[in-house]
Amino acid sequence: MTDSNALDPEDRKIVTLARSARARNGVPEGAAVRDSTGRTYVAGTVELASLKLSALRTAVAMAVASGAESLEAAAVVSAAGEIDAEDLAAVRDLGGPGTPVLLAGADGSVRATVSA
Repeated sequence: MTDSNALDPEDRKIVTLARSARARNGVPEGAAVRDSTGRTYVAGTVELASLKLSALRTAVAMAVASGAESLEAAAVVSAAGEIDAEDLAAVRDLGGPGTPVLLAGADGSVRATVSA
């Protein structure tokens, strides 16, 4: 477990944004990504009859749709024990293989940091 207070302030910000999205929308996951210019994109899980997207893939899609050319970092707040491989692939597609992805619990404590 990583002490969330020891995180870089910008990483702490995306964890907080992801946590807020999850709580505000009452969805299983919240996510936030930060692009190479410092802009952030926040999303929750999308579950429609015809469209299902994880929070992280939705946040990456929002970044791409807004013109982001790269990612610096990503955060997911989830009860899951690990980050889905397809979610990591989406981050890797935009940010590259070394992009850090933080996995935090509902309380905001970071449980793991993995590279996309």
